[in-house]
This record gives sequence, structure tokens and C-alpha cells, in this order.
Amino acid sequence: MADENRVLVTGGAGFVGATLVRDLVTSGYAVRVLDNYTTGDAAHLAGVGAELVEGDIRDDAALAAAMAGVQAVIHLAAAGSVVQSIEDPMTNFDVNVRGTFGVLNAARLAGVERTVLASTGGALIGDALPPVNESSLPKPISPYGASKLAGEGYAHAFAKAYGLRTVALRFANVYGPWSARKQGAMTVFFRAIHSAEPIVIYGDGSASRDYTHVDDIASALQLALECDVPGGTVLHIASGVETTVRELAHLCCEAAGAPGHPVEYRPKRPGEVGRNFASYDLAKSMLGYVPSINLDDGIRATWRWYQESVFTP
Repeated sequence: MADENRVLVTGGAGFVGATLVRDLVTSGYAVRVLDNYTTGDAAHLAGVGAELVEGDIRDDAALAAAMAGVQAVIHLAAAGSVVQSIEDPMTNFDVNVRGTFGVLNAARLAGVERTVLASTGGALIGDALPPVNESSLPKPISPYGASKLAGEGYAHAFAKAYGLRTVALRFANVYGPWSARKQGAMTVFFRAIHSAEPIVIYGDGSASRDYTHVDDIASALQLALECDVPGGTVLHIASGVETTVRELAHLCCEAAGAPGHPVEYRPKRPGEVGRNFASYDLAKSMLGYVPSINLDDGIRATWRWYQESVFTP
């Protein structure tokens, strides 16, 4: 018998999960976390009051046990690096495609209707004239983007074939607290500033992204969990603001009080999208999602978190 307030969060000890699980517990949910701690850390959820289960989404038995008695699943567990997906596409496929299939199939077998999946916007759609939206034609240029597109495809198929109420949220570039293990630009820039090494930018700095604070991402995940939207829905969760990598480096330096910090430019890496930002109009109309944290304030708060939680001896 499923507990109407019990939610399983795969990868819940990771970056996004650390904020989301706190929000869910505060909202009165009983939260079970399934995480293999490859990039997550049980310490992220110390004292939060969630049930922590160590296990891998590629382990059918672990998934079946984790699904027992839950009403819904939020699937965050993933191999999330574009660069690593190019270096090792097989592992990326194994985690993101086979693992996501396993989560959906375990939900089907356990009779869990609502599954919210973490997807991606830029890497999945590839090079396209922004702002992108749910009607943009996906043409991924990295194995990571392709793996997320495959996950969305299975989510839609399970919705239509088995009646699962799946919702895939295409995240913009997420930043904020608990991101020390994330291999994103902001983390790398902050570490370079802290260690007095040059910030490295691949390409000429004109590549752009849509940076969205983790608090807004977590809010969207909970809205997708609670709102009555049709199975197979796909939504972009973003800020709608285009920021170049050069601008991001400047904002990080300003937030850290190091406006003259050196920047080193290196050749562009394969598989990385040139320009990307997204419209969140459909998420606004279907979920009531509206981002609440602007980039300047968010970066300053994130730098303070790094100083207090990562760079403090």
C-alpha cells in the first residue's frame, strides 16, 4: 500500500537533491533517497529527516525495493557531464538510458503513476537559434544530450503504453549551494579564483547559457510532482536570460571581490553547444513556475556558500 505522502528521489544526495529533499521534507513529504554516492554524498542530507538507501538505478532489485510503498518518483540520478559523455559514451548510456528505463519500468511494476524526470535543454536540443522551447527540434551534439532525449522518449512511451503520469523537466544550467561536486563552469571558476589560478574558458567566451538557481529548479520539481498535468509532458525550466561564459566569469569575479582575476582562453571543446537559453512560458502556464532569483544575487549567495562550506578549512 503506497503512502500518499511518500516520495522516492533517485540521486537525492546530489546537488539538486540536497535542496529538493529539504523542500519536500519541509512540505510534509516522507522522502526516501536512492543514491550510489558516485557524485552525491550522504552528508548533504545529514539531519534532514529523509530515509537514505544506498543503491544503483541499474540494479533492478534495489529499484524494486526502493519503490515499495511510494506514491511518486523524482528521478535525478544521472551521469551529467557533456565532456565525460564524449570520453566514455558507454557509461553515459548505461546510467542515463538503461538507468532511466529501469526507473520507469520499476515504477510501472510497482504501480507508481507519477514520475518526474530531470532532463536537459541545451545539450538535448543542440545548436539552435535561442530561445528554445518545447517545440524546438532536438538535435543533440553529445552522447549526454542523446541519452537525455532517449530518456524523454521512454517516459513518453511509458505514459502512452502504460498510463504512467510522466513529466520531464528540461533544466537550464543549474547553480547554487551543494554544487561543489558539480563539474560546471561556476564551480570551476570559483575554485580557480579561490586557488589564485587563471579562470579557463574554452572558446572565445561568446558561448552562452541559461543559468537557473537550484532553488527555482527544486520549486519546479515539486510543482511537477503536485500539479495535474498529462503523462508524457515535457517542460523547460529556465530563467529565460542569456548569459555568455565571458559575462559569467566577470560576475563570478565581482562576487568574489576579485574583478581583475586573470582569464585564460583555450580551444573550444567538442560536443558543447554555442548559444542557449530557453523560454519557460509553458512551465509557467502548466505549473505556475516563475524563477525567483536573478543571476547577480544568486552568484553572490553561491560564492558565500562556497566560502563557508567548501573553502573554509
